[in-house]
Amino acid sequence: MEKTVTFRLIYPRWDKLPEQTTFNLPPHGPAVMAATLPDYVDVEFIDENLQAFSYDDPVDFVGISMMLTTQVKRGWTIADEYRRRGVKTMFGGISAMLHAEETADHADSVFLGEAEGRMEEVFNDFRNNNLKKVYNYLAAPPPIEIVGPARRSIYNRDLYYYRGVQMLDLVHASRGCRFNCYPCAVAYLGGRKFRPRPIDKAIEEMALADNNRLFVVDNSLAQDTRWEMDLFREMIPLKKNWCSHTIEDKPEVLDLARQAGAWYVYQAVFDTSDFIKERIRRYHDHDIAVEGTILLGMDNHDEDYIKRLVDFLLEIDLDLAEFTVLTPFPHTKAYDDMRKQKRILSHDWNDYNAGKVVFRPKLMSPELLQELYYFAWERFYQDEPQQYKMFKLLKKVIEREMASGTYKPRRRDLMRRAFADTL
Repeated sequence: MEKTVTFRLIYPRWDKLPEQTTFNLPPHGPAVMAATLPDYVDVEFIDENLQAFSYDDPVDFVGISMMLTTQVKRGWTIADEYRRRGVKTMFGGISAMLHAEETADHADSVFLGEAEGRMEEVFNDFRNNNLKKVYNYLAAPPPIEIVGPARRSIYNRDLYYYRGVQMLDLVHASRGCRFNCYPCAVAYLGGRKFRPRPIDKAIEEMALADNNRLFVVDNSLAQDTRWEMDLFREMIPLKKNWCSHTIEDKPEVLDLARQAGAWYVYQAVFDTSDFIKERIRRYHDHDIAVEGTILLGMDNHDEDYIKRLVDFLLEIDLDLAEFTVLTPFPHTKAYDDMRKQKRILSHDWNDYNAGKVVFRPKLMSPELLQELYYFAWERFYQDEPQQYKMFKLLKKVIEREMASGTYKPRRRDLMRRAFADTL
C-alpha cells in the first residue's frame, strides 16, 4: 500500500475592490488541479478568503494556487513561511504563470501549464526528493479529451453563499481562445487555438455539479457556431441556469442559449455605437440579462468620452455594470507596449487589481483616470444600488427554478430573507 501524501492546497486571500459587491465563488482552478492528483494524495483545500489555517498543522507538501496578480505577494508570504519550516511548496495557476520568475524565488517548484496527465510525475518527484524547480508545459497542453470533471468535493459548500443565496459552481466547456484581445493574457496562458471539450464530457460535468446555477467560465463561447449550438442543445435537458462570457450574436444561437438556461452574460461594452446598443437589446429580447464589462483608460479615452460612455450604459438598460481600469498585466500586449513607452508607474502587484491606475494614460493624468473610475461606479448605480440590481438577477433565477421544479432550498436559501436589509 502506497504511503499517503498529505497535500494542503491554498488559495491566497486578496483585498476585494470596495466598489464591487463582495461575494465569493468556489474557485475553479484548485478543483481542476485536485481532480488530477494521484490516488495516494490526501488533499485539503483552504480558501483563505473565507478560512483560516495554521502553519503548525502537520502537512507533507503545500500547493499554492493563484488566479489573480493581487494574490501573488500573499502567496509568496505563505510559501516563505512554510519553506522556513522545512515544508516543500509548489505554485500553480494563472498568476503563477504570469509571474513565474519572481514566484520561483519563493518556491521549491513552479508548475506552468495545464495539470491533466502531469501530477503523477510531480508527486513521484516529490516522494523521491527530486522535485524540479520548474515544470513547464505551457507549450504542450494535454489532449482536451482527457480533461475530466473538477473535484468539487474539496470545497466547504456552506461558505459559498451570498446573503442566504447559494452562489454559482464554475465549469468550463473549452480551453484556449482564437482571439487575442489587447489587455488579455489568455493567448499566452492557453494558446491561440480554440480547444473545445467533447460535448458529452462537458455535459457530464455540468450534470454532476450539485447546483442549478453555473458559471461557464470559457473565455468566449462565440468561437465555433456549430459546436456552440450543439452544446446548448445538449444543455437543455439539464435544466440549469447559467451565466457566461460572450455568446454569439445570432438569433438561432441566442434562442438555443435561452432554451439551455442562459441567465445572464458578461458582455464587453467598448463604445457607444448602435452595434453595442442592438447587441444588448437582442440579449434582452431573449430574456438574457447583461452585465457589461467596461474597461476605462484606453488610449482613445478622455474625460468626456468616459462620461458619455457611462450615460450610454444607463440608456441601454444594462442589468449590471462592472468598471475596471486598464491594467498592463505581464505577458499581454498592453504590458509590452507600455513598458517600451515607459508608461508603467508601479510594479507593486497588490496594485494590479483593475481598480487602481498603475500606468500613465494617453489623454489624461493618472489622477483624473482614477477619479473617473470612481465616478463611473457612482453614476451608474446612483438611482438603483448595485446590491438591488443583483437582488433582481437572483430573484429572477430562483423564480425560474421554481417554475421548472428544479429549485432546491438550501441552508438559508430563502428569498424572503435574502437581501432583507437591502429592500
